Amino acid sequence: MAAKEHDEKLIRALGVPTLTASIVNATIGAGIFVLPAVVAAGLGAAAPIAYVICAVVMVLVVTSFAIAGSRVSLTGGLYAYVEVAFGSYIGFLAGVLLWLTNVLAVAGVASAIVASVAVIFPVVQGGIGRFLVLVLIFAGLALINIRGVRAGAGTVATMTIAKLLPILLFIAVGIFFIHPAALGWSVWPGGDAIGKTVLLLIFAFMGIELALVPSGEVKNPSRTVPRSIFLALAITTALYIAIQLVAQGVLGTELSKFVDAPLAEAASRFLGNAGRTIILVGTVISAFGYVSGDILGSPRTLYAFGRNGILPAKMAAVHPRFRTPHIAIIVHAIIACAISVSSTFQYLAVLSNIAALLLYLFCCSAAFELVRRNVVSDGKPFSIPGDKVIPFLAVAIVLWILWHATLPEFGVAALVLVVASAWYGIRMLTSEGDLG
Repeated sequence: MAAKEHDEKLIRALGVPTLTASIVNATIGAGIFVLPAVVAAGLGAAAPIAYVICAVVMVLVVTSFAIAGSRVSLTGGLYAYVEVAFGSYIGFLAGVLLWLTNVLAVAGVASAIVASVAVIFPVVQGGIGRFLVLVLIFAGLALINIRGVRAGAGTVATMTIAKLLPILLFIAVGIFFIHPAALGWSVWPGGDAIGKTVLLLIFAFMGIELALVPSGEVKNPSRTVPRSIFLALAITTALYIAIQLVAQGVLGTELSKFVDAPLAEAASRFLGNAGRTIILVGTVISAFGYVSGDILGSPRTLYAFGRNGILPAKMAAVHPRFRTPHIAIIVHAIIACAISVSSTFQYLAVLSNIAALLLYLFCCSAAFELVRRNVVSDGKPFSIPGDKVIPFLAVAIVLWILWHATLPEFGVAALVLVVASAWYGIRMLTSEGDLG
């Protein structure tokens, strides 16, 4: 059955408010509880510049998403846009990058959970304590999701409001304790420092691609998709800049010293130990919610590859009782746990960003191709002046960010793509070209 015919069975129930909320939820995660210290270390008091640049980058990128999303209403998000534009092979590579982005990101966020817990319980800072906590996190969430998608989705929904409340409290109270002198700066930072900082900070802006996966269930996608992503981007950017200003305004030059829990330290200055505890709990809840959502969604990519014959058929196995892709869930959780044990949040965030930025290159190129071929789906496509130029600008600025990655960092994604390409070729030969 064709993808279009499959999606015609889905109910188009997502409007602008629902999709906007979904994007905000997918974007705001554990990263923003940690990254303000890293941004301050790279740019000092000029740290807000990085947020503005990331917002500009994402405006160009999400505009490309809007162009593509208004022309392809199939469930699959970025993967579907690329596949329609360039065919199954390039679509497969986009799917690999999407999975790689997610597995590296969830591994990094899990590391951030342990770092936050270690502020209160130093015993889990490293060694066997850190290992056991990470195993417990991934094993527990894998078990929850194997037992049923409702349980997994319920876990994610429970975390959504809980992770936003500490952030709003931090901003609402902390704004009255800002020292204006701590926000002043007179020297524009160098381009290399800005590029390296943006390469890491962009992690906090990612997540839109996950929220766009159910495109086949969006009402009037040509209108809903662009409005939702622009509104969500405006909300998240405003929140992020407010968080950075409060943390920087309260801690000043000390902000960069508290790499593991900068917001918790800032909150302790104006809310005491109770404030520190609230933010630490909020960090863990936000991070745990992100990991919950990933274990719910990302294994479905592996399942799809198994179903389409790209990976072994066992990857598409469905549990006889719970009717969930249990093998895919277990494999994804094991890989993510192993990566998390072996590295740190900052390094994994950079690796995840590189994979995501490469995926963005695919999608922005797909947007141009879909416009060139005048691919039309449901309703009038989203169109603005320069809709053929914007994807090129997005590609150019993404390449500029990637330029600041080191060869070993970039090499991880490159190696995965080479292996994936070789595997795809082998499967094509052994299946007589019948994949997908």
